[in-house]
Amino acid sequence: MNSPRALLSVYDKTGIVEFAKSLTKYNWEIISTGGTAKLLRENSIPVIDVSDVTNHPEIFDGRVKSLHPAIHGPILARRENPDDKQGLIDLGYKAIDLVAVNLYPFSDAALIKPALDDSELLEMIDIGGPTLIRASAKNNKNVIVISNPSKYEEISGLFENGTGAPEDISDEVRKSLAIQAFNHTSCYDIAISKELSKRWIGDICEEVDNENRIDLLPNFFLSGAEKKQIMRYGENPHQLAAFYAEPDSENVSLANFEQHGGKPLSYNNYVDLDAALRLARNLSSNDWVDTPHACVIVKHNNPCGAALSKTQVGAWVDALASDPESAFGCIVAFNQTVTMDVVNEIGSHFLECIVAPNYEEGVIEKLNEKKNRRVLSFPEIGDRLPELGVDLAAKKVSGGWMIQTEEAPVIDWGKAEVVTTIKPTDDEIASMKFGIKVCEQVKSNSVIFVKGTKTVGIGPGQTSRVEAVRIAARRAGDNAKNAIMISDAFFPFRDGIDTASEIGIGSVVQPGGSIRDEEVIEAANEHGMSMLFTGVRLFRH
Repeated sequence: MNSPRALLSVYDKTGIVEFAKSLTKYNWEIISTGGTAKLLRENSIPVIDVSDVTNHPEIFDGRVKSLHPAIHGPILARRENPDDKQGLIDLGYKAIDLVAVNLYPFSDAALIKPALDDSELLEMIDIGGPTLIRASAKNNKNVIVISNPSKYEEISGLFENGTGAPEDISDEVRKSLAIQAFNHTSCYDIAISKELSKRWIGDICEEVDNENRIDLLPNFFLSGAEKKQIMRYGENPHQLAAFYAEPDSENVSLANFEQHGGKPLSYNNYVDLDAALRLARNLSSNDWVDTPHACVIVKHNNPCGAALSKTQVGAWVDALASDPESAFGCIVAFNQTVTMDVVNEIGSHFLECIVAPNYEEGVIEKLNEKKNRRVLSFPEIGDRLPELGVDLAAKKVSGGWMIQTEEAPVIDWGKAEVVTTIKPTDDEIASMKFGIKVCEQVKSNSVIFVKGTKTVGIGPGQTSRVEAVRIAARRAGDNAKNAIMISDAFFPFRDGIDTASEIGIGSVVQPGGSIRDEEVIEAANEHGMSMLFTGVRLFRH
């Protein structure tokens, strides 16, 4: 009886030596190529070179190795088909019963070696590997295909509990492995398509005129995200949930954080952390060199406090003061390395998660003295969060996906229009610039009240703009007097201005554009308020 044959050719060599040894124990013959063959021989495992099977040398600097009928015939032959079975005999080909192949992560090549020119990058596209995987997965009834090293132990165990023959692997397991294999090649193709589209068509982050920016939206929505964490449940206990990580995620992302203690993150934690990180990065620009420390407090996907200060302690104190009641069980983000001083100031305050680029020595241990706090960092980026760039945001709707750019608004403050008799002061305009950054991250309809570079009241996510004003007013209390009100969209009626005046708001910034703008401006003038139109709406749904 012929010995079964396995073809092993892997980029990720984790566990491949042990797996090969488990096969040879049952007299499997092993075919291999390149680095895999070299590693197996170094571990005294007999190997047959692919070129010995094909009777053809590797050609074109290794571009063509396994693309040969002597390899793909034995993989694709339908052994339940008498003609295929006889064809293998007539050709003198021996069946291949198992294929273990995994691919070089193309997205890693693009990230690690961005200086590669097109010709160098194209050389990193594997042709033979995906073909071997797809052929094996297609013929899974006859070929066991393994594209994930984590499966070696399971398959070895099935051989151990059986006879060591291919028949030990059930149809159910073969189909499961085949699905994993198709997922593996699909993600590989997506990575190539995304990188080449970015290079040859344009990157979404490129600065081009608005008329041509629409071309940067991809023709196909490609993800390739892989399940990274299964959660206990989703937004609610009756919903299933998991986090899927993009293979080409930037360093400062929820795919690449390091968690220091605490229980696993929940679905809602991920959503709130995303909101906190976005705003903290928006406030981490060089626009505020005199107040470089940013603190953001988020609850239920909305900021309930945000501040910039000369000190990290000052940023925390100011952000918390905006709405200490809502900040119970919150998410906190700092844009710089967390110090022991601010941790002592936080004390026993109940927070779910704290995220920052890094932590001073001893800080993590101090934070973890409080049970169930999740402490997250991004150790590879240094001591400061980078400013938020431009990305794509996707939202699932019935029948498809909505795709848009996720980017901070660009406001030409030199062209912003003062529409009231009283003009805002330079200090008020500086506060408006801070407030716009915060308001843009609050769910609509929203208004926020700011003083200097801190929020004093936030009214998020209302169906009525005047109600958002009332909520912000309740949050601000006496701090509303002489504060600046930022609105994410125009005021459809003057009631929002009238209500703001009653609680002492001194200045308003909004996009403008309502058919009742004159009525709203008249209200501001009546109340002795200044008002500025930016022409830029800040909706966030």
